[in-house]
Amino acid sequence: MSEHDTALPSAEEPPAEEAITQRGDLKDAAFWIALGVAILIGSLTMDRLEAQHINPYTVPGLLPGLLGLAMIVLGGILVLRSLRRGARHSEPTPRSAHDSERWRRIWVVTGLCLGYGVVLIGHGLPFWLASTIYVAASILVMQRMSRDSDQHSLTPRAWIMALVIGLTSSVVTHLVFQEFFLVRMP
Repeated sequence: MSEHDTALPSAEEPPAEEAITQRGDLKDAAFWIALGVAILIGSLTMDRLEAQHINPYTVPGLLPGLLGLAMIVLGGILVLRSLRRGARHSEPTPRSAHDSERWRRIWVVTGLCLGYGVVLIGHGLPFWLASTIYVAASILVMQRMSRDSDQHSLTPRAWIMALVIGLTSSVVTHLVFQEFFLVRMP
């Protein structure tokens, strides 16, 4: 085998770059707009802490509301761009062999995030411990799902590294929010 033969991707590897379709952009735009609307509604229904005479520019829902609004605007721009480029008349792209693997990863990450937000946070565990568990578990799960067969085995070194990264990131996050932003973590 020559040096060039080893550099060629195998049939098992996903394409290095997937084609971006206008129909796909339209679907993505609908998702971002829906997420932006949900975030905006959530931020508008948050307690404004008016009874505590909180400055209106520091209310809890201000930043999420602005981010939700930005998602809606950018999603709208993406809708207009994809419609202008013919998204309504384009053919749907056939599913690739790697679509199911991609969706599996998306659902695993979504499950990890929901587990963190619904199960770990606010149910008695200190923030730093819940965050350590979440970050370490996410690293280990995603490493186990890696396409690189060398990373599939979860060695003691991998466990230690995941725990160190999880603990460090959660303690730093906790300290930054509590000491700099003066936000008490749950």
